[in-house]
Amino acid sequence: MIKIICFGKIKEKYLTDLILDYEKRIKKYHKLEIIELRDEGIEKERDSILKILNPKDYIISLDINGYKLTSEEFAKKIDQTFFTNGTITFVIGGSDGLHQEVKEKSNYALSFGNLTYPHGLFRGILLEQIYRSFKINNNESYHK
Repeated sequence: MIKIICFGKIKEKYLTDLILDYEKRIKKYHKLEIIELRDEGIEKERDSILKILNPKDYIISLDINGYKLTSEEFAKKIDQTFFTNGTITFVIGGSDGLHQEVKEKSNYALSFGNLTYPHGLFRGILLEQIYRSFKINNNESYHK
């Protein structure tokens, strides 16, 4: 299973459409759950995340200071992680980022570059890259 823990409801229809499209595509390959929490400041967000993190999951925090991977490397990371873990949980921080305690609970920190993205758009980008990884790992056209 893939879980994505994130903050805030998506209000823009074009982003909702993007996210729903990639959710549908990913579900052809794997179970997916998106957990939306309230955006309420880094301390409360830390508490909310820590309550729902399962220590058995492989936890990937999205962090500007994390590892930068190509799409092929990301696909390999996902493929290899599923050999040892049944669930990969991605954590996208709120507007203030992720609390240090959440980062410490993570198995891996992943960066999508040094740019700052709107929250809803980033959720769509993450979903697109997850979908791309399944296409790469299954040797299916789409990637290039």
